[in-house]
Amino acid sequence: MTNPFLTVVCIALDVYYVILIVRIILSWVPSLPEPVQPIARAVRAVTDPLLQPLRGTLPPVQMGTLALDLSPLILFFGVAIIRGLLC
Repeated sequence: MTNPFLTVVCIALDVYYVILIVRIILSWVPSLPEPVQPIARAVRAVTDPLLQPLRGTLPPVQMGTLALDLSPLILFFGVAIIRGLLC
């Protein structure tokens, strides 16, 4: 018999995982079309509370003139690890 609370937590982690993937994909598009902008704002509103502290502690990796933000990748793996431990 499964714990219903744990099931809800696992579903929430799955949904957050997908939202984080969408955030990563949206970050590759420099100028979003108008119909997509509300979705992008909602995705940022959900992911920024966890990404901002990571960005504060983990500086971007300099690759020549390009700066690579690794915080989404760290959060991506963190969510995957937590989901693997709990679900």
